[in-house]
Amino acid sequence: MNKFLRLFNTVKYLKFIQIYYRLFYFIRNRFRKISKFKYKMIKESKSNSLILFNSCQYYSTYKNGEFNILNLSKKFDDKRDWNYSEYGKLWTYNLTYFEYLKEKEDVNLIYDFIENISNVKDGLEPFPTSLRGINWIKFLTKYEIKDKKIDDSLYAQYYILLDNLEYHLLGNHLLENGFSLLFGAYYFQDEILYKKAQEVLKKELDEQILDDGAHFELSPMYHQLMLFRVLDCINLVQNNNWKNKELLEFFKNKASLMLGWLEQITFENGNIPLINDSANKIAPTSKELFIYAKNLKLRLKHPKLNESSYRKIKKENYECVVDVGEVGASYIPGHAHADTFNFELYINNKPFIVDTGLSTYNTGDKRDFERSTKAHNSVEVNETNSSEVWGGFRVANRANIIKIVEKKDFIKATHDGYNKKFGVLHTRKWLLEDDKIIINDTLNKQCKAVARLHFHPGVTKEDIKEKIITNHKLQITNYNYAHEFNKTIKSLVVEIPFKKELKVEINI
Repeated sequence: MNKFLRLFNTVKYLKFIQIYYRLFYFIRNRFRKISKFKYKMIKESKSNSLILFNSCQYYSTYKNGEFNILNLSKKFDDKRDWNYSEYGKLWTYNLTYFEYLKEKEDVNLIYDFIENISNVKDGLEPFPTSLRGINWIKFLTKYEIKDKKIDDSLYAQYYILLDNLEYHLLGNHLLENGFSLLFGAYYFQDEILYKKAQEVLKKELDEQILDDGAHFELSPMYHQLMLFRVLDCINLVQNNNWKNKELLEFFKNKASLMLGWLEQITFENGNIPLINDSANKIAPTSKELFIYAKNLKLRLKHPKLNESSYRKIKKENYECVVDVGEVGASYIPGHAHADTFNFELYINNKPFIVDTGLSTYNTGDKRDFERSTKAHNSVEVNETNSSEVWGGFRVANRANIIKIVEKKDFIKATHDGYNKKFGVLHTRKWLLEDDKIIINDTLNKQCKAVARLHFHPGVTKEDIKEKIITNHKLQITNYNYAHEFNKTIKSLVVEIPFKKELKVEINI
């Protein structure tokens, strides 16, 4: 019964279009299986030469026959396996993104993929197809490669994508579909692809970019990725005359907002807070994106941090990013964590208190832990998550912010994540002075609660004892700091058990 209730509490947030397309694709696939339907993998095409400035470099590499993706390497002895799954589905996806195309002779990897495309499985799903399309077009443009075999395969892939747009997911997935369709439309000067790209991008960017410039899934890493794509679209439209640059001002306005939010949320040393699903060496860095934007002659807008519910407090010797927001977006919360009232603290441009981070998308204990309240700088009540994260990318009941008060150097907020199950409301107050931060946690009734502070690997026990002051018992133990995919570093975490009220001072 609990499983059905959890499923209901997950599904009830979905939009009608998501449910409709889930059912539509499911039924269509059943009929197509019976009729033995197969897409044509070649479509007669005529490509056009594009002009594109160089943009940001990717982290995946291919050298001497070896792929290095997400910090995991694989060298195929004889035949490349484009369905290789030993490292999990995300690695397989990345293998088919083709982000490792660096040298002109890497075109042989494209030929190999095309030769084996009839056997490709995960790589023909809409998301990897979208990224692959952009990366092939960038690569072919850079090296001025005109190849009918590649073009005919790519054109066919675009029409497969067009038939499988990710309306059942929405969010960044549908945005990536739209970005790629725009590249395909320009490359093939295809009116059908262009019309759909325009429809998707205008609607989704208007919805997904909040009033303060944040991407609505509230992951700084995904914000960087979506901004990268918008900058790529500006690069494409600005440098090519097809369609009279009619989308250019729209993209510029969105990019300026997104750049402004990124500038505010980025720490002085260039790091982003690893809040929600965020890790290093996935998206271009903030510095790289700012340089890219400057080359495109873009200006930044600086709206006040607002709708994203992140707050940044900057003093002479420290920076603190505070999360007083709800799960976002409500109907696509796959990258959200149970981290209400989480925060990160940098002292003298060095990370001190950090988010646990992200090391995997593989469903299982590690993914569950990294999304849990226990893995964040907040309060866990009765060994339960503040929002019901489950299944790797799902959220059922979630914490709502029911009250918030903000003044200069002061934030107070209350969430109800523990109310349904235990009748407990959690209130946290931050007082951010020049030389210290005072955090007060209050529960409306006594229960078993634990507050945690996760420290950067460079922080020692002596540093913690010097800077963290509380009248409760303070326990120092270890956790795995997940700064990159498939990489963790042993670090220190403070656990502070309490029953109703807790005061912690952090000396700067």
